[in-house]
Amino acid sequence: MAFSIKIDSVLFSTKLTPLPNSSFSNNNFASLSLLSRKFPIRRLSIKASSVPSTSTASSQAIKIISMPTKPIEGQKTGTSGLRKKVKVFMEENYLPNWIQALFNSLPPEDYKDGLLVLGGDGRYFNREAAQIIIKIAAGNGVGKILVGKEGIMSTPAVSAVIRKRKANGGFIMSASHNPGGPEYDWGIKFNYSSGQPAPETITDKIYGNTLSISEIKMVDIPDIDLSCLGVTTYGNFSVEVVDPVSDYLELMENVFDFQLIKSLLSWPDFRFTFDAMHAVTGAYAKPIFVDKLGASPDSISNGTPLEDFGHGHPDPNLTYAKDLVSIMYGANGPDFGAASDGDGDRNMILGRSFFVTPSDSVAIIAANAQEAIPYFQSGPKGLARSMPTSGALDRVAEKLNLPFFEVPTGWKFFGNLMDAGKLSICGEESFGTGSDHIREKDGIWAVIAWLSILAYRNKDRKPGEKLVSVADVVKEHWATYGRNFFSRYDYEECESEGANKMIEYLTDLVSKSKAGEKYGNYVLQSADDFSYTDPVDGSVASKQGVRFVFTDGSRIIYRLSGTGSAGATVRIYIEQFEPDVSKHEMDAQVALKPLIDLALSLSKLKDFTGREKPTVIT
Repeated sequence: MAFSIKIDSVLFSTKLTPLPNSSFSNNNFASLSLLSRKFPIRRLSIKASSVPSTSTASSQAIKIISMPTKPIEGQKTGTSGLRKKVKVFMEENYLPNWIQALFNSLPPEDYKDGLLVLGGDGRYFNREAAQIIIKIAAGNGVGKILVGKEGIMSTPAVSAVIRKRKANGGFIMSASHNPGGPEYDWGIKFNYSSGQPAPETITDKIYGNTLSISEIKMVDIPDIDLSCLGVTTYGNFSVEVVDPVSDYLELMENVFDFQLIKSLLSWPDFRFTFDAMHAVTGAYAKPIFVDKLGASPDSISNGTPLEDFGHGHPDPNLTYAKDLVSIMYGANGPDFGAASDGDGDRNMILGRSFFVTPSDSVAIIAANAQEAIPYFQSGPKGLARSMPTSGALDRVAEKLNLPFFEVPTGWKFFGNLMDAGKLSICGEESFGTGSDHIREKDGIWAVIAWLSILAYRNKDRKPGEKLVSVADVVKEHWATYGRNFFSRYDYEECESEGANKMIEYLTDLVSKSKAGEKYGNYVLQSADDFSYTDPVDGSVASKQGVRFVFTDGSRIIYRLSGTGSAGATVRIYIEQFEPDVSKHEMDAQVALKPLIDLALSLSKLKDFTGREKPTVIT
């Protein structure tokens, strides 16, 4: 009556006693708990095998086993799936319950005899989790799983593979930009057939089913060898281990002019550096930037994916990517620097001693896309941003006479607009940028987009002439559109009770506020708790962030983030538009200080949370 999983070539049951050479003991099993087993941190290698292998283990029908289970509290998904500490996912039936609840939430035609993609960011526990997901998928009638070698596949690549292979959907094993390792975070989410994250209608059903689940369906097959490319078949179920880079690389070559970018990187006086942060884009950096675009091999730093991200925090911002920031702001730093996060969907862009805010980045990509990126040669269909993101993109949409959309935080809200042909380029202030080439934000895409802009601006440059730099591009954009000074204050892992009380207080304040009221030197134009009605399907998302908008266009926004695994992250967004070119080079913290002071006093953040300083300032 014990279920077992093969770990590091040794079989253990829930009681951690050795079992015979089978993935299961007996024909039934009671529960799965991996909590008491310690797994070593491993380096991940995804160098493709030269000859993929194919094996048929059994032509007979596979045996489906029903495992009794009980509901487990706390399995409600956030904006990007379910995220908890690794130890929580390793508890008895925690992961199996959620995976089964997902299948219970989908119409059978969305997965029966179908194809699902499985990938992840390489973090600790992914390889063990992959085996669980594969066996539950088979137990529920999935026909085939397409999985990246070693379980590796970036979030953007999963979306790309789903779309190219016309899969029914896919699982992504990642806690995104959160730390990895035995004491840190793990996560899981499901993307639909268009490659976009599952909508709230599905995630709400999943949560509902976690509250009533009574059985888990799995199959009795050995663990799949994820280290070798090839196909393994058991009856009418098969698993194909694939190169996680090839489909994504092919897509990038279709979107961008690789030859134009290669000419930029070949200039001896242009220096490029990319920090993969020991995360999943380390698997993509060399094949794309070095092998295809001709960058120097030493331009890639922290390029080996590690299960604990080298003890780092794989979040590409000024705080956690401090090594890259030091290089870019050092004496004679490189001309262009970039970083991506744990699962490869976020990005940070830097010039020499110059930081490009994510809000400015998406606006600048949109303004230059038609000229610099072949994929957009007919012009973007429309532009969109998340509500907290600065209004810089709005001004580009207005000037280019393009449809514009403001959506809640969460990439799934962009997907419907893309599928309806209304949206091409979009972004979030949380270092997420992307387009309709896939249905996820895409860190590598954003980096190549910036390289495309620089390559286009410098294509007629002659030897000895000054390089058009990142700073030149940004300052020219400000001169044309004005500058939206923007900053975000993050207070991570606050006590949930205090954070929720703060939001309740602000919501009450909003309900009593009136246009024309004075807040220091600012006059209130409107205040609300942001609500969004999807123009495609009419669905409504409410309580998406408390906003105070002033008559000069300045904004203060308060949100609780759903991307952490413990406590609550309070985020405060501050924005102010400045049309005066002479003021554009002010430090954002200086320009925004009166508004920041107002935001802190208005929220009574210190009283509610006890926090005096933010964890991260962007």
